[in-house]
Formats: sequence, structure tokens, C-alpha cells
Amino acid sequence: MPELPEVETTRRGITPHIKGKKIRRLSVRNANLRWPIPAELIELVKRKTITDIQRRGKYLLFQLSSGVTLLWHLGMSGSMRILTQAQAPNIHDHVDLELTDGTTLRFHDPRRFGALLYTEGDAAEHPLISHLGPEPLSEDFNCDYLYQRTRKRSQAIKAAIMDSKLVVGVGNIYANEALFNAGIHPLKAAGKLTHPACEHLTIEIKQVLQEAIKQGGTTLRDFTGSDGKPGYFAQQLSVYGRSGEPCNKCGKLLTEKRLGQRSTVYCTKCQR
Repeated sequence: MPELPEVETTRRGITPHIKGKKIRRLSVRNANLRWPIPAELIELVKRKTITDIQRRGKYLLFQLSSGVTLLWHLGMSGSMRILTQAQAPNIHDHVDLELTDGTTLRFHDPRRFGALLYTEGDAAEHPLISHLGPEPLSEDFNCDYLYQRTRKRSQAIKAAIMDSKLVVGVGNIYANEALFNAGIHPLKAAGKLTHPACEHLTIEIKQVLQEAIKQGGTTLRDFTGSDGKPGYFAQQLSVYGRSGEPCNKCGKLLTEKRLGQRSTVYCTKCQR
């Protein structure tokens, strides 16, 4: 599933090709995504200019000159790519955003858990976004915030930092990695973290996400002529997917448990 770094890499990859350009047509070959694509959207976007592309959590926000904002989610398997010449769509290429200069943004989603919706009001107030916590790379997410929000919280710290109401976009891979780097046991009650531990964890969350974005951007610098899938951070992982392998720090075999139906891998010696 695309996580925050992959979505941010997508945003950075497509923005230079479509920002400031006018939409000629929205072609919808299959409207039955996670939620049906609104039929009226085809007329709403026609001849409108894409003024900016932002990201909130895992949502890409396409701001149009008319005040309409497209809310685009990649779902579990979605990806985007830029086409500069005509190319026949594949079976899972469900949406084309065609621009007047001949550029096309094509959305590919085999499992159809992605979404394309819109709002004519403040995008921050949309029900899918309004409840989200602060962005992990923003100044709003800091040690004081994490410490205050976790007091008297018995929930495991890994589950807490994956709660989008607490902080948005810290997926399973990056939660595992950040906790390992911070030396914090993933099953430890969130309310038992000290202020210094919260400081260490917020720093590591930011660093692991920034590094993942850097790796993704390096792996795929241009979405033109590619499959539109940003590079994943797999080559740098310390614990995720390495259950039973030696810890990179102490050599002890890594342990795996299930937490909220998610794989949780950690070192019983290095993480307390």
C-alpha cells in the first residue's frame, strides 16, 4: 500500500508536468472505485486550470481555478503516471485527466480501493480530512505534542503513532523503523513514554519519513514514461520484514508479533 512517502513522491513527481495547465477533459472508464466517482465531476473540471497540488495525509489535493478541489487517494494499489503522447489504456487504467497541451495524467488502480472525489468548499473541512492529526513533518508534530497526547493512554505506542487522529501518515513500515531507531518497544503503553522518549521518537519519525521520501525521489525522479510507482524504502529497512534475522545493532534475532492485524518486528534487547 502506498504510504505517506510514496504519496509525497507522487505529488512531487507529477506536479511539474501538470501545475498551471488547463484541463481539456476528465475521462472516466470505471467510476466504481472505493466510492463512485461523481458523474458531475466531468463537467466541473472542464477548461479549469490546475493551480496547485498539495498533500494532506495520503490524499492528493488538486486545486482548480474555479475553487473546486479534487481529492485523490491512491488506495492500496493505485499509481499515477504522466503521458505525453497517446497510449492505449490497460485494463486497470480507470481515469485520465487530459490537459489542453496534450499531457495526460493516468490513474492506474488494480484493486479499485482508490478514490476521486471533490469539494467546492475548504478542503480542510472535508469529512475525509477534517479529523486528521498534524502532518508528521510539520512543526506541529513535536515532543511536547506527542507527550501531551499520550498521557494516561494505555494503547501500545506503535498503534498510537499509527492513529491518523494523533498524527497522520505514519504507516506500518515507518512505525516499525522509527520505534527501532528510537529504542522504544512497540508494545509499550503510550502513556509510559517519558518526555525525552517522546522527543527521540518524534525526531526518528521525521527522519525515517524524510529519508524514505529522499529514497523514493532518487529512485524515480520523473513520472514520464514510467509505471508511475514511486520507489519504496525497502533497501534501508532495519526491522520491517526481517523477522528472525539478526538485529543490525546487537545481533539478536528479531521478534515478530501481530498488533492490530499488522506485522510488528522489533529487537527485545535494543527496544525497551
